[in-house]
Amino acid sequence: MGEWLYLIIGVVVVAVGLTAGLVTTTRRRKTPELSGRRTDVIAPPEAPSDVPVADDLLVEPAAPTTEKPETTASRLVRLRQRLAGAQGGFGRGLLALLSRERLDEDTWESIEDTLLTADVGVAPTQELVDRLRTRLRVGGAEAQDPREVLREELVALVGPDLDRRLQISGADGHPGVVLVVGVNGTGKTTTVGKLARILVAEDKSVVLGAADTFRAAAVEQLATWGERVGVEVVRGAEGGDPASVAFDAVREGDERGVDTVIVDTAGRLQNKAGLMDELGKVKRVIEKVAPVTEVLLVLDATTGQNGLIQARVFAEVVDVTGIVLTKLDGSAKGGIVVAVQRELGVPVKLVGLGEGPDDLAPFEPRAFVDALLG
Repeated sequence: MGEWLYLIIGVVVVAVGLTAGLVTTTRRRKTPELSGRRTDVIAPPEAPSDVPVADDLLVEPAAPTTEKPETTASRLVRLRQRLAGAQGGFGRGLLALLSRERLDEDTWESIEDTLLTADVGVAPTQELVDRLRTRLRVGGAEAQDPREVLREELVALVGPDLDRRLQISGADGHPGVVLVVGVNGTGKTTTVGKLARILVAEDKSVVLGAADTFRAAAVEQLATWGERVGVEVVRGAEGGDPASVAFDAVREGDERGVDTVIVDTAGRLQNKAGLMDELGKVKRVIEKVAPVTEVLLVLDATTGQNGLIQARVFAEVVDVTGIVLTKLDGSAKGGIVVAVQRELGVPVKLVGLGEGPDDLAPFEPRAFVDALLG
């Protein structure tokens, strides 16, 4: 009887022990749900302070990469080749007409039509034809090289003696201030970015002012141009006061001692009065810090006579000192160079011949004429 009693007591003890273990395990499994705390994220143990960390395991943030713009010399070679391909038809057409055995009235009329179609303008066309008639009549068409005669007269017409230097330097310790104006769609903001690249390639320090505050896309576009060549861009709130942004940009450039500040302006042309007020205010406010040394008017070469109308309006509003002709490769109307210079009395200083970042170069009359003649 005693043995059975000990056996029963042993079984009960084992059963109680197993039951207690099962309850404990169950409670442990339920603890995360009851407490609401995550248990699947485990912090790694801290490394001892005396254990060295390899330098190659330290990740530094990547520095922004900047591009190296082309030099002026290299871009001139490429742009001349592009211009020759785009404008060669105009020059070859004139040469074919002047090389005829007999220059009759029909031929001269065809020469006039070719020049007018190329947007040279009525007065310059008549002037050029009269000079060609005189030279080829006096010397005799057979005794002279029509190509050389045409080249000389075209160079004279384009104006080789005009001062085409960009006024990018200031006086008395101030930076040069370049104000860029023009209608939206002419490539104005892009021209500002490309001009910055030219100056950076010449080791100039530059600050850009995004004063076209009415177009958020223009501000972002200019910021991208600045990042690509490591140039600071001063910007303001969308729809803010353009004059305020321009002032801040010039003041920033003045305080930092940079060489040039380039200010992009709004290109709205709803009416001359509004344009005059806006650009006039921008210029007045800028000159509280430093004088404006250059006012560049950006024109789309493909717009022809419409471009001349725009040029007149801007010339009446602000003192334009130079012209930038963009998209000159998109049309065989290179004569716009002559027409716009005659219209405004100021030189073409820069030409754009493509969409690449370095497709902007100083305008050279002789190289331009050589390209026209192929």
